[in-house]
Amino acid sequence: MALIVQKYGGTSVGTIERIENVADKVIGWRERGHQIVVVVSAMSGETDRLIGLAKGITPRPNPREMDVLLATGEQVTIALLCIALEKRGCPARSYTGSQVRILTDNAFNKARIEDVEVAAMRDDLNHGRIIVVAGFQGVDKDGNITTLGRGGSDTTGVALAAALKADECQIYTDVDGVYTTDPRVVPEARRLNRITFEEMLEMASLGSKVLQIRSVEFAGKHNVPLRVLSTFQEGPGTLITFEEAFEAESMEKELISGIAFNRDEAKLTVLGVPDRPGIAYSILGPVSAANIEVDMIIQNISHDGTTDFTFTVHRNDYERTLEILKEHACALGAREVSGDLKIAKLSLVGIGMRSHAGVASRMFGALAKEGINIRMISTSEIKISVVVDEKYLELGVRALHEAFELDKAA
Repeated sequence: MALIVQKYGGTSVGTIERIENVADKVIGWRERGHQIVVVVSAMSGETDRLIGLAKGITPRPNPREMDVLLATGEQVTIALLCIALEKRGCPARSYTGSQVRILTDNAFNKARIEDVEVAAMRDDLNHGRIIVVAGFQGVDKDGNITTLGRGGSDTTGVALAAALKADECQIYTDVDGVYTTDPRVVPEARRLNRITFEEMLEMASLGSKVLQIRSVEFAGKHNVPLRVLSTFQEGPGTLITFEEAFEAESMEKELISGIAFNRDEAKLTVLGVPDRPGIAYSILGPVSAANIEVDMIIQNISHDGTTDFTFTVHRNDYERTLEILKEHACALGAREVSGDLKIAKLSLVGIGMRSHAGVASRMFGALAKEGINIRMISTSEIKISVVVDEKYLELGVRALHEAFELDKAA
């Protein structure tokens, strides 16, 4: 008998019929003798509907009240799934994030999990119940409802698996695993049987929508075996693991594991700032203080005692970042602040890069062949990212997938 945590996304529970399907799937696992904890998202479209209601009142709703509002989406789903389970004669109990006591900090809309209380869940499991927990939410030390940000249900699932020391955390979604790239862009994309946490972390951070980056971080930190599966079709999915033998084998056989891309990028440039120690902090400090995450950064060579500073942020943070930069640019002596929303990031990921040279030149050659200009470049031990004009993104993905022969298994 194993303890398994399963997470079902919004498309998996998007209708009553799909909730009934999830109930059948969950009971199937229980009948094999496993203890099951289920984490669910809001029904597909519900979170967007709730955001629309709030923004119909004001463009910038109070963050605390937004968390109170958004947490209701998952509350509907946990109740409906428990009703479906009990209709089938299966004892079940629903929990909101605050009832489980998923303790978080007080960063509304982007809260981070600090602790999970497991006593009540273990008692329910020992009494043969299936536990159904609302994903995406928690509670801070003052009793305020908090939410974990978009995709936060993945993080909830992994956090519960870590706290309960589960044998596996299964993420059910509308795809049957992790692919070499998005099959909607490259139909020849291939499902990976296994991928390392390190590679998956890079893929998630670089734009892959299969898993939320924080869930992968959490799983890696606590060594929780993670598997991505489809709700709608049977199959082994993709196992995400730290297995050393797998890493060694991959380093020899797989040069590149996948191509990630992200359209949700925006570029900002501060021109003509004094080239002196501390200028990067003077520019990025106020941005960080506003809880805005900065991605790629380039500082140009100094000319006449001044330099240009360029960085990228999530597109949703563009307007606020531009406001902050314009507010501080004059004080810094900058000549101009500009931005660009029509960019995208394209990345190669693979632990095989550690032992193979020439990946960057091969990547740049494939893009040059298609006439795609590179705006920014960032590298690490197992990834290379470039910023290109958004209109060339899909062409770039297809060109790289073909150049690195990712449609062929090693």
